[in-house]
Amino acid sequence: MSRTLEDILFGAPSPQARKLARTMSAATAGVLLLLAAAIVFRFHSAGQLDARYWTFFAWPTTWKFLASGLLGTVASAAMSAAIALALGLVLMAGRLARPRLVRWPSIAVIEFLRGTPTLLLIYVCFLVLPSAGIKLGTYWMLTLPVGLSTAAVVAEVYRAGVLAVPRGQTDAARSLGLTETQVFFSIVFPQALRYIVPALVAQLVIVVKDTTFGYVVTYGELMQNAKVLIANYHALVPVYLVVAALYCLVNYAISRASRRLARPRV
Repeated sequence: MSRTLEDILFGAPSPQARKLARTMSAATAGVLLLLAAAIVFRFHSAGQLDARYWTFFAWPTTWKFLASGLLGTVASAAMSAAIALALGLVLMAGRLARPRLVRWPSIAVIEFLRGTPTLLLIYVCFLVLPSAGIKLGTYWMLTLPVGLSTAAVVAEVYRAGVLAVPRGQTDAARSLGLTETQVFFSIVFPQALRYIVPALVAQLVIVVKDTTFGYVVTYGELMQNAKVLIANYHALVPVYLVVAALYCLVNYAISRASRRLARPRV
């Protein structure tokens, strides 16, 4: 008996499909293992896995230096995220506003920030603003552009979540006599947040990765400190492997925290 297209797309997989999926998964895993083995072999052949490139990781000063860079990354990413979440809410409200004098400037700001590379905004803060008499510290030269660039994307994420809330929720709240502000913050926005948590987490992860632009302004974040270690010990691969693991831990912590926030409370 032939299956309908709906059953094929959304129904439970057949035994043959499950067998094929297991076979493909095993083959993919085998290819990835071979690729990883080849990469490790090349590193070993180049001498990057020699003990002399790893011994300085046994020194407390090395981890203290990496920890200071990690602290700089977290501090910049946290402030950038706060700017993005707050400013994104303002821009979203402006874009959804009815008066054109509010809506069109908000749209212009969102499109400008979305279309401008974060690195270019950093160069503006680093080179253009000082020539105009506005001097920022290296922390703000990195944090402010990352926050502004992310705010435009977050505004669109907010807007998508608000528009995804069923219109009946808004109409029911208005029929109870709630004001537009009460409807938005008590009914619409809390539901919208549940919809957009995965997208917000993705943006926060991007914020953490965007802090690696700190080398432009010599801000002491994790990647900048890693470059200092590489320059001193010529341990390119070991340092980058350790730093990659630290970034993965930070992003995993963000994902875990978001799951707790998104979990329904009873």
